[in-house]
Amino acid sequence: MLLHTGQLPPDLLTSTRTLLESVFDDFDLPGWHNTLGGMHALTFDGPHLVGHAALVQRRLLHDGRVLNTGYVEGVAVHPAYRRRGIAGALMGSLEELLRGYDVGALSASSDGAPMYASRGWQVWRGPTFALTPGGVRRTADEDGGIYVFPGREPLDLDGELVADWRAGEVW
Repeated sequence: MLLHTGQLPPDLLTSTRTLLESVFDDFDLPGWHNTLGGMHALTFDGPHLVGHAALVQRRLLHDGRVLNTGYVEGVAVHPAYRRRGIAGALMGSLEELLRGYDVGALSASSDGAPMYASRGWQVWRGPTFALTPGGVRRTADEDGGIYVFPGREPLDLDGELVADWRAGEVW
C-alpha cells in the first residue's frame, strides 16, 4: 500500500510510529517528524503493520547545484517478518516515485547497506556536510553511510554533498 502522510488515519499513524520505535532503539520525536510529509509504503499481515518506508522531499547541494531529492526515511520491518523480501518490496515502491526527483538519497545502517547496494543505490564516497543555521558544517560521521540513487542529474560520487537543515538527525 502506498499513501501520503495526509491519507494515513490516526490509528495507522500510531501503528507506524510504534513499529519505528520498536525497530530503532534511538528513534525520537524529531526522527518521527522527519518521516512525515511524504509518501509511505506499507506492508500488512492481515490488520497488522509489519513494514514501513517513507519518501520525503529534501534539498541536497552538489557541484554548485540544488538537487530536488527524494529522501528515504523510516525503513523498518518487524523482526518476526525479516528476510522475506518485505524491505525490498517497500523500496521498490519508493524507487518508482524517484523518477520525479533529481536524485534519491538515504542514510543506511550497516545492516541495511547491503540491501540498498543490491538495488543499485550507490555509496557516496565524498565528504558530507550539513547546511546548519550556523553555516555549512562537516558531517564526517556520516561519510560512507550515505547512499544515492542516480536520477536526472549527473553526480560526482567523490564530490561534496550538503544536506539541508532539519531537526534531529540531519542525514
